[in-house]
Amino acid sequence: MPPPPAHSPGPPAPPIPLAELLAREELGLRRIAGPAEAELLWVHTSEMADPYPYLLGGELLLSAGVLLTDPDHYVGRLVEAGAAALGFGVRPVHETVPEALIEACDRYGLPLLEVPPETPFTTIARAVWRLMAEARHRELRRVTRAQQALATAAARPDPVPAVLHQLATQLSGRAVLLTARGEEVHAAGRRPPPKAAAALARLARVVARERPGSPASATDTLGATHLSAYALGGGEGLALTLATSRREAGDHTVAGVAVVLLSLLTAPHQGADAAARSAALVRLLLGATPGEVAPLLDGGGADGGQEAGAPWTVIHARRTDGMKADALTAGALGASLGSALVDAGREDDDTVRVLLPAAAREAAREQRPAPAQAPTVSPQPGWTLGVSTPTPPSALTTADLGAARALAHAEATRTPLKADAPITGLAALIPPDRAAAHARTLLAPLTPPLAETLRCWLSLHGSWDRTAVALAVHRNTVRQRIGRCAELLAMDLNDMDVRMELWFALRQE
Repeated sequence: MPPPPAHSPGPPAPPIPLAELLAREELGLRRIAGPAEAELLWVHTSEMADPYPYLLGGELLLSAGVLLTDPDHYVGRLVEAGAAALGFGVRPVHETVPEALIEACDRYGLPLLEVPPETPFTTIARAVWRLMAEARHRELRRVTRAQQALATAAARPDPVPAVLHQLATQLSGRAVLLTARGEEVHAAGRRPPPKAAAALARLARVVARERPGSPASATDTLGATHLSAYALGGGEGLALTLATSRREAGDHTVAGVAVVLLSLLTAPHQGADAAARSAALVRLLLGATPGEVAPLLDGGGADGGQEAGAPWTVIHARRTDGMKADALTAGALGASLGSALVDAGREDDDTVRVLLPAAAREAAREQRPAPAQAPTVSPQPGWTLGVSTPTPPSALTTADLGAARALAHAEATRTPLKADAPITGLAALIPPDRAAAHARTLLAPLTPPLAETLRCWLSLHGSWDRTAVALAVHRNTVRQRIGRCAELLAMDLNDMDVRMELWFALRQE
């Protein structure tokens, strides 16, 4: 039996209900078997007799049944791989959807869609990506509005009750600040049933205990009520608890913003550094640029902190044991690197991100004298690190991408630390605007996933296996993508001159 499919870190956009795709009348899709409810994460087309090894789960698989011989086995393998639905195109291979396939989909509970001959598979894929983009746009717009509302509430004279009230409004539920003993400090929103209130108190006791290994968050469900609790880092044994009647995309992000604000607002004693970080966070949420708040985040501003525009380093880190780091573990890593600016990552992302200001690097260098050429970031036991080049605050997004590339390279080569190399040598002699224009023209035929695969493959000297590890895909998928790159670019990727030119162009993106 082939190995199970390798799962990606998560979909690039919220899942799309199957009903939304079926509602697109111009596609002419018709559900003829299986349940009506399903969520689509992506679209995949395959005419293989058994596409199981190449499925990630959650796909709408499109096929014309070229090699379909055993419908029962075929559908069973799709369900085992986690496919969300099957779209079967009629003609030219089959005049109608085979009855045995319809029966198998009903038996296994896999939605089966009939694709009319006038609807190309690419049109269906385009419709799914458009629906995903619309869903992502709605989610980002909602989260942005919520962030602004919470930041405004945090600036009021009664910030804690105001933030709780705004959070309860944004999530249409109950927001309560509880102690580790379950005592209510502040609350806002409609009261949940008594049993739900007792369950929230239990969750608060779980996350608010100040001991190593305590979870940073916990969730539960009581009937139709969704419960969650988050530990507040700034308070002494405090937890933010939520009771909502539904969970929507973006709710966790909105709650996370509230947790950060409440952690800062409930801190018993804020020193100058903590107050500066609090001001920086509020200013960011209210629209300030990274360059404007960078001096505050380094504990300075007027009293001698980091100068505006001074370089920062972005570090991406993952635990070598494959476990996701909790907030305490991530904070300990940040302390070892000399920074309190740590993001422990989302629930679906095990990457820890650390922002390292120039002042912190200089302090670390003074404590550990090293030769002038020594790296400013040292390997950390139990972690794999990817380090960006020092970057001005206005270009932190670029540095974030560089740190991600470096981490992928470090994991693929099994090295504890990899730094994203700056552009030097002959490449540095070409004006950046001309180099960027050349790169855009040369790489125009490539989609972003193909360009990233080509970049990773070239950085790993054409190794199929290491590239597959770095991208978390099957090595055959890497071969297919690189072959597609060669076709679109009309280039021989075995030619060293071609590889050099492509590498130069990819470094300008």
